[in-house]
Amino acid sequence: MRGAGALAHPGGTVRILVIEDDAEMAETVALGLRRARMAVDVALDGPSGLDRAMINEYDVIVLDRDLPGLHGDDVCARLVSAGRGARVLMLTAAATSADLVDGLNLGADDYLPKPFDFPVLLARIGALARRAHPAVPPVLRHGGVEVDVAQRRARRDGRTLELTPKEFGVLELLLAANGRAVSAEELLERVWDESADPFTKTVKVTISRLRAKLGDPPVIETVAKSGYRI
Repeated sequence: MRGAGALAHPGGTVRILVIEDDAEMAETVALGLRRARMAVDVALDGPSGLDRAMINEYDVIVLDRDLPGLHGDDVCARLVSAGRGARVLMLTAAATSADLVDGLNLGADDYLPKPFDFPVLLARIGALARRAHPAVPPVLRHGGVEVDVAQRRARRDGRTLELTPKEFGVLELLLAANGRAVSAEELLERVWDESADPFTKTVKVTISRLRAKLGDPPVIETVAKSGYRI
């Protein structure tokens, strides 16, 4: 992988699964994607990757073709057969036309040969993530609250809000829900990754800090037994 320092965020809250048996490469890719404010899980073999993909909802799965335990082709075929909604970006050390055709025929959405430049990987993931979900307006607004998704900026009544990546992700998701109540479980799944403990008060604490930064009058409402909404 080349150019890991050159990042370009595609916008939106994106959850990624990286299935790659080279632990060093997997962690390098995951680190770069997390710096781009994505939630990333990692699996180092085919069976564990397939298990995660069947349990969790991902926008994009970065899938190495040559995996131990279960070949990447088989992982891809099973995901397609199960009707999982994640887009699949297949990686391979081979770069022949036959490999490309085989991968796409199995149901992969895109194909990237190794070695690759990290900005290219990031751009491909961004394109696939946009295909995985309905388009989100580049700027989300409700009353005086405004979130510029592309620029990663948030304001209220013209005042710039200094938000952490998680606070920004929560605010973006609540605004994109367009009045629908978003559960704490959905916020945890979409903004964090599997390293987050579901039994902690992570979401509650983040909501509390976000409310304080947004100021009065309050715009985030707690909906009993449902979650939060704007």
